[in-house]
Amino acid sequence: MKLLLATSLLPNDEATSGYEIANRAILHGLRTLGHEVVSIGFDNQQKQQRGAAGSISLGALSVSNADANVFQKLIWLKTAIQNKTTFAGAKLQIIGPDAVAQQLANLGQFDGIIINGAPMAAAFEGILTRAPFIFIAHNVEWQAAEHNALSAGHVFERRLFAREARMLKALEHRMALEASHVFTLADADRALFAQMGSRSVSSVPLIVDLHSQPPVARFPKWDAGLIGTWSWAPNRVGLDWFLHEVTPHLPDDFTFAIAGKLQGLPNIKHRGATLLGRVPSALDFTRDCACLPLVSRAGSGVQLKSLEAFELGLPTVATTSSIRGIATLPRNCVVEDDPALFAAALVRAAKLGQAGDCDGRVFHARQKSEMLNALKAGLNVFETQPQIQAAE
Repeated sequence: MKLLLATSLLPNDEATSGYEIANRAILHGLRTLGHEVVSIGFDNQQKQQRGAAGSISLGALSVSNADANVFQKLIWLKTAIQNKTTFAGAKLQIIGPDAVAQQLANLGQFDGIIINGAPMAAAFEGILTRAPFIFIAHNVEWQAAEHNALSAGHVFERRLFAREARMLKALEHRMALEASHVFTLADADRALFAQMGSRSVSSVPLIVDLHSQPPVARFPKWDAGLIGTWSWAPNRVGLDWFLHEVTPHLPDDFTFAIAGKLQGLPNIKHRGATLLGRVPSALDFTRDCACLPLVSRAGSGVQLKSLEAFELGLPTVATTSSIRGIATLPRNCVVEDDPALFAAALVRAAKLGQAGDCDGRVFHARQKSEMLNALKAGLNVFETQPQIQAAE
């Protein structure tokens, strides 16, 4: 089939964020199944990256709240209010709906349109939903916005997040009701979209690396390591839980490093901690750690950092939230939600060193097979309908 993938950030070969990694995996899966896929969306201005082959760029933009100044945030807010859309959708409206419609019309006929994520749906819903479509829900976005509203420290922030939650809830309900099929990235999200009225919904397992990697010799520098985009509120909740609740139970000589962008320095009392900030290679960093704490405490969708650790075969200690959307865990993953038990499991895993590794190719092969089967089954909704014009 010939498919149109409408996505906020175009998939590219240098994916680093969770959203970009998921995009790349989905595109790879669709093409592995033999479909012709044209992606339409935006280039990532911050990373000066262009989309992969077979993509149409609508322009370059910066979508990170952490890197935007106050003036830019006010512009996004003004656009969101004027256009009655979400804050995330407003970021994409550097191009008007008529221009998007013209781009789609130039592309001709397709067997199906896939809307990849809530931001693209929020920005150009009227254009992208004129024909039968599939919606990919990376998360249940309105729930994340509600959580942010509850945890926001300032009344103005609480009101902004509350507005975002209302807008997203209405949007995701429309997607559930109007989409020919909904793909989610976790079973819990699948159940929620079914409750919202989706007549056809399934979850899609993901892979991080397009090709599996054999085990390698490792000589860890730290007992444990955490890496992530800590400026994103749900991730920061997990990091703060680890620092405040888990580290008091760790021995004084236990060492751990924290890599990734931080917004505001965390309160660290354990003397074995090292703050690294952004690192040149996430892969090298994770291999420098004897084990990996997976500390998610909030959010929906799948945790890409968990998948990455499992594909590499590295020992992990995970919260229940960190393994959502992953049906079968590798043997060297221990799940604990109690802080003291979590800390004890970390100490045991660190003492094993590389002896605790397993062959991540087994997990990768199973995950990829399940991803392809899920995509193939969901795409069947396009098999029985005639070709559609991308914009009419």
